[in-house]
Amino acid sequence: MSVAPHSTGEVVSPDACTHLTGRDHVASLTSALRSLDASVDTLDRWGRLLADVLCGQSRGRLLAAGNGGSAAQAQHLTAELVGRYRADRPPFSAICLTAETSSLTAIANDYPADELFARQVEAHGRAGDVLVLLSTSGRSPNAVAAARRARECGITVLSITGPAPNPLEAASDEAVCIDSPWTATVQECHLVALHLLCAAFDAAVLAEPARVPVSRIGVAR
Repeated sequence: MSVAPHSTGEVVSPDACTHLTGRDHVASLTSALRSLDASVDTLDRWGRLLADVLCGQSRGRLLAAGNGGSAAQAQHLTAELVGRYRADRPPFSAICLTAETSSLTAIANDYPADELFARQVEAHGRAGDVLVLLSTSGRSPNAVAAARRARECGITVLSITGPAPNPLEAASDEAVCIDSPWTATVQECHLVALHLLCAAFDAAVLAEPARVPVSRIGVAR
């Protein structure tokens, strides 16, 4: 296994090595965060969109999905909405499609692999809902199929991916793409992007006058 040399602050490419030193990792993350900075306004707008959908008269819902580490991050997002991000507020409907193990195994057993999320989107989603998909490559066939099925159902698709262009970006209504060749770096930036989205959602929901009743009792976290 080749080992990356001591970093000079430049981002090392996977084509040049198979391992990042600690300093290389930090340099890679610093560079990728600069690309995320350009998407802060987009994530703010997504937060306001989510607030419109989840607080609207139809009380829409958020669906989320991803594979592997992205599955865990999709579940992280839905937990922040059903629970809370920072401020205390009512819960909102958010379903992580990767957490339904019986549905996942039944679908995988009876249907093509691409249907893993798409079938759940068709079952749970309604026109006007929002689907958030996470993919470090942007090339996961089941995520792309879910995006296409969601749009057929009138569901808005927001994706967070790795470098553009990629098939998931093309299949989505909008995408935030992290410019890094390293999967770990992309995943770390995805978590930051999700927190920015949650912060923007809370800001929109709790702006004066607040769209929902807010408890005055703080809860330790």
